[in-house]
Amino acid sequence: QVQLVESGGDLVQPGGSLRLSCAVSGRIFRPYTMGWYRQAPGKQRELVATMTSGDIINYADSVKGRFTISRDNAKNTVYLQMNSLKPEDTAVYYCNIGRNERLPGWFTYWGQGTQVTVSS
Repeated sequence: QVQLVESGGDLVQPGGSLRLSCAVSGRIFRPYTMGWYRQAPGKQRELVATMTSGDIINYADSVKGRFTISRDNAKNTVYLQMNSLKPEDTAVYYCNIGRNERLPGWFTYWGQGTQVTVSS
């Protein structure tokens, strides 16, 4: 059974920084993509950043230059470093790991989410 547990969400002032963590337990086989998504009140869930098992990284335009996705394979943990935070970054942030549905053995797992609030 695969489980994802996020942590690191908090209340932060505009311009501040946070680092989110997502600890993954259970066995995952390549290829896969790990990512961070977010959902603000009244809005659809949107992609923030993804990293494939081959280290290909993708960012949403709204976070490029401010957010950095990374992972520590030894700790089975993926991170999202968020700098220069803006009020519009306020959302519940979700961790995901999955395999593209066009490939054999599709799967997708989600964490429970962690709240990030950017406000003065």
